[in-house]
Amino acid sequence: MLGLVVLGAFILVPSASGYIDMRQQIAQAEQRVSVTQDEIAALERERERWQDPVYVMSEARERLYYTLPGEIVYLVEDDLPEDDVEGDPEPIDAEAEEREHDWMGTTVRSIVQAGLAKEAVADEDSVFQPTPDPGETSGD
Repeated sequence: MLGLVVLGAFILVPSASGYIDMRQQIAQAEQRVSVTQDEIAALERERERWQDPVYVMSEARERLYYTLPGEIVYLVEDDLPEDDVEGDPEPIDAEAEEREHDWMGTTVRSIVQAGLAKEAVADEDSVFQPTPDPGETSGD
């Protein structure tokens, strides 16, 4: 009796797993079909809108600035009052504004220092000190 139960399990398990896989594939396919049908419905609504002459005229006026014969169109470029227009933003830090940055030199120095380092982790006492610019003179 136990042998028949085991034999039945061996026969039914692959069939049941195949059935479950097939149901999952069917559910995914139905979901894709419903999404595609929603996209088709949206495109059909868009096509119906373009059949309406009023919609076409409004889109031409809005997108392409078309006008009817005899109309005068005024394009206002700067219609905000001067109080509402923001000027140049103030610098965050005066030193950052005045200092010239040699980003290429700093990058190369950083790469060379990392390649020549004997230890992978810096000591807690060592702090990154930027090298002085060649144009600056030291007080020594």
